[in-house]
Amino acid sequence: MHATTGKTTKPAASVPFDAAQFLRADDLAGFLAEALADGDHRAFPIALRTAADVLGMAELARRTGLSRETLYRTLSDKGNPRLDTLGAILGAFGLRLDVAPARSKPTRTKARASA
Repeated sequence: MHATTGKTTKPAASVPFDAAQFLRADDLAGFLAEALADGDHRAFPIALRTAADVLGMAELARRTGLSRETLYRTLSDKGNPRLDTLGAILGAFGLRLDVAPARSKPTRTKARASA
């Protein structure tokens, strides 16, 4: 039997998860592509902010030619980047915006009704 000392232990404080700590610049293309492929378009702005954290806002500003204030505002929860701004940000990561056909489920062709 163990003797008790009367002391209580506090659980360790939790720390918010920060995906940027686990990503490298080489991972960003796949990371952003997966955020888009997820189908929930609310995930992409969050992923874009995370990618900006990996690079650093000062470096992102230098590479895009945009001010840090503009980038913070654009990448905020209420931000809504214009297409040219999005292109500049993606370009800073060495990426580009691309359009591809949507993946769709195969459709059945209906048999022709005989007349």
